[in-house]
Amino acid sequence: MSKQGGPGRPTVSEEIKALIRKMSAANLGWGSPRIVGELRKLGIDVAKSTVEKYRVQSRKPPSPTWKAFLNNHVKDLVSIDFFVVPTVRNKVLFVLLVLAHQRRRVVHFNVTERPTAQWTGQQIIEAFPWDTAPKYLLRDRDAIYGSQFQKRIKSMGIEEVISAPRSPWQNAFVERMIGSIRRECLDHIVVLNDRHLKRILTSYFNYYHCWRTHLSLGMDSPESRSVQPPELGKVVQFPEVGSLHHHYEWVAA
Repeated sequence: MSKQGGPGRPTVSEEIKALIRKMSAANLGWGSPRIVGELRKLGIDVAKSTVEKYRVQSRKPPSPTWKAFLNNHVKDLVSIDFFVVPTVRNKVLFVLLVLAHQRRRVVHFNVTERPTAQWTGQQIIEAFPWDTAPKYLLRDRDAIYGSQFQKRIKSMGIEEVISAPRSPWQNAFVERMIGSIRRECLDHIVVLNDRHLKRILTSYFNYYHCWRTHLSLGMDSPESRSVQPPELGKVVQFPEVGSLHHHYEWVAA
């Protein structure tokens, strides 16, 4: 056990050092805090830094984190996801989004009452005609992405990246996009039918791509928006998405 009474940190006994090594070797998925907690349950109080010093170090280099993967492949990565929209007649419409990570662009969307794997695969073909397919496609584990969908994706040379179960944060780009669509558009509109929903979303995406600024894009829009120099004249407000939003421009007097 650790010696007590001396100045500075107590000395760690060889017995405790050996126990730390034994725990870390036998439980490869345990981090240092977990070992600290387990030791405390044995009446052994050591610091996290002590465990990190004496634990068995993995010989394999650590794998890149999920965030690092997204950052490293941002130019080659698109995300897809569904969200549902109820209509005034209590029908449920399914909207598929295909989002390019690099500039947060919605490269394709479509609406259906009955999504299938075949329909979903066809949407990816329409989103990326000819040789424009991305290298990676990020999706969740929804059953809609069945064998027919997977065959379509594979035939296009796209590698699927599948998020962990119940981990929407791993598909955060498209999840945030869906949240923006709801907060900035659909929460303020009663949808009549699928054609009405398509018109609404087309209008919103035109605003989103051309005028809406993004913190992650350095306060630019997905389709880069030039900075207007201040001039003699006035700032004029232009309505977007049925006056739910507006953009502003200098207009000469």
